[in-house]
Amino acid sequence: MRKFKKYFGRLLIIFLLIVLSAVGYIKAFLPNVGAAPVMKIEQTPERVARGEYLANHVTICIDCHSNRDWTRFSGPPLEGTHGKGGEVFDQKFGFPGTYYAKNITPEGISRYTDGELFRVITTGVTKEGKAIFPVMPYSYYGRMDEEDIKSVIAYIRTLKPIQNAVPQASSDFPMNILINTIPQKAAPTKMPAKTDVVNYGKYMVNAAACKECHTQFAKGKLVAGTEFGGGREFPFPDGSTVRSGNITPDNATGIGSWTEEAFIALFHARSDSATLATKLKPGEFNSLMPWTMYGKMHDEDLKAIYAYLKTIAPINNKVQKYSPAVAAK
Repeated sequence: MRKFKKYFGRLLIIFLLIVLSAVGYIKAFLPNVGAAPVMKIEQTPERVARGEYLANHVTICIDCHSNRDWTRFSGPPLEGTHGKGGEVFDQKFGFPGTYYAKNITPEGISRYTDGELFRVITTGVTKEGKAIFPVMPYSYYGRMDEEDIKSVIAYIRTLKPIQNAVPQASSDFPMNILINTIPQKAAPTKMPAKTDVVNYGKYMVNAAACKECHTQFAKGKLVAGTEFGGGREFPFPDGSTVRSGNITPDNATGIGSWTEEAFIALFHARSDSATLATKLKPGEFNSLMPWTMYGKMHDEDLKAIYAYLKTIAPINNKVQKYSPAVAAK
């Protein structure tokens, strides 16, 4: 028995040394995505216009990095807050820590070079070399066309500067260690020709990070095998819960029976002036999805997204879209 305890004790010490060495390596040498590229992005009118379209209606940077008006359907960004940051994403939303959208107006990003902005958007590594949790879906942006990312950078450089000091993020254990393993080197692709409708739609689905919200989420990550099948829960401050829809081509529970016209019409209907002007009453259905921004996407882009979604594997998953807050007894 004494020999066994001695043997076990040695194994335990070796195990602890291995764990400590692994933690030390992760903390000291990761993330490792390479140096920020050296680049100077021209702010041509065409590039800024492309970036404005992407940041407001596809990658929707302005959605998360602004204050949203939750008295209106889908919480459109409040005027005067575009890019100021401060939105919190924490444990009540299922995240393993407390994370904040950064100030991406010139007031918040002036210390960044264009190359450093490119790196943080596409890999999740800051100017100081620190990893950020992928609330911002940088793994998707890292697969976009470099020219599109450059256009977004050119556009946000033109935003009105807003002074807004955003708190530092903090991760719970063990994410405070594992977070350094998440960033990966960017793997940019060329945007397919718009005439290649399905592949162009795939590109746009990635740019819009549709999978991120339309996939179930648990323990700080997406649940494998539920991609695009919907059901991810998003709680509202009033206690109600909204869930993402099933956008696979399942005929019974997804969009399999939808026509292209119906798909596009839904985006238009949920982003028209009447929707924007309507104030919601307490307890009325609301949506976390920024319809008012996605709804201004070009029809050819929405058609391509529809075409691609019709090619993915169907998942039978009936989603209860909304659960109102339970009244206190």
